[in-house]
Amino acid sequence: MRSTHYHAVGRDHRPWYDRQRPDPFAAALRAVKSTLDPGAVLNPGVLIDPS
Repeated sequence: MRSTHYHAVGRDHRPWYDRQRPDPFAAALRAVKSTLDPGAVLNPGVLIDPS
């Protein structure tokens, strides 16, 4: 079962999401997050660890 099946990924599903997410996608997500939300205000720690 994929952690992103039909619903958004939340804190409860984070461990499985981390195992299923490709590393290049994680790097892209971190880059976008740091650009658009440099203060880590929006959903801190849900999809990526706060910087």
